[in-house]
Amino acid sequence: MLNDIKATLERLIPKHASYGHPSNAHSHLRSVLFGSEKTLPIIDGRLAFGTWQSLVFVETDVSPRQRTVIVQVLGK
Repeated sequence: MLNDIKATLERLIPKHASYGHPSNAHSHLRSVLFGSEKTLPIIDGRLAFGTWQSLVFVETDVSPRQRTVIVQVLGK
């Protein structure tokens, strides 16, 4: 699956295309395809994923960076 995501991103927004923004424009454009937030249901203390669902963190920038993940739990 991860290779399919990489291949699709390269097909939709090629790394070496001509962009107005210098050096990493493709990274910014690719990040637009992914939201910066996600709502996940928790049932009985466990994430309620469907059969084929999973949570994937995607780094679109040209080099790995240290990121912060903020988790906010709402409900009863």
